[in-house]
Amino acid sequence: MCCTITAVQIHSHHHETHQSFVISRLNYGNVTLSGLPQSTLTPLQRVLNAATRLVCDLRPRKHVTSTLINLHKLPVAACIEFKICVLAYQSLNSTAPAYISDMLQPVSSLQRQTNLRSATNSELFVSCTRLRVGERAFSSAAARLWNALPTDIKRAATLLILKKKHKTFLSSTNPC
Repeated sequence: MCCTITAVQIHSHHHETHQSFVISRLNYGNVTLSGLPQSTLTPLQRVLNAATRLVCDLRPRKHVTSTLINLHKLPVAACIEFKICVLAYQSLNSTAPAYISDMLQPVSSLQRQTNLRSATNSELFVSCTRLRVGERAFSSAAARLWNALPTDIKRAATLLILKKKHKTFLSSTNPC
């Protein structure tokens, strides 16, 4: 019995270490990775997969897809999209810092745009960019990703509901 408790405690400790070191490092500043090619994000996904193998004591060649799904982890690209959309929601609901809120403009707040369908669907104004780098800017990427969300997710009453609905949406559209 003692061995079982110790094994559970060790597994729990590994999971906490995985959370605190690997996931926090991957999530730190990942908004800046928006719009990068998959070839750039693949090494980060490999780090997440390796950490999952270590924590869950999987063999080196065993697929981690089902384990990541059971741990409710999204692929790296989906995590980036998730974080950007959470910041957009906070901006629209005045809970984001001012410097983030200043970058996003609801279509409903623009003159001559108030009668458009996009104004009533909680959409954001997408600024035109001439360069590919401009599309990666937070103001452009957040507006584009936010506008692509289904309306029921955009109209979530609380941040917790938005996170739950959006994570479910991403996990159904982006399998590991």
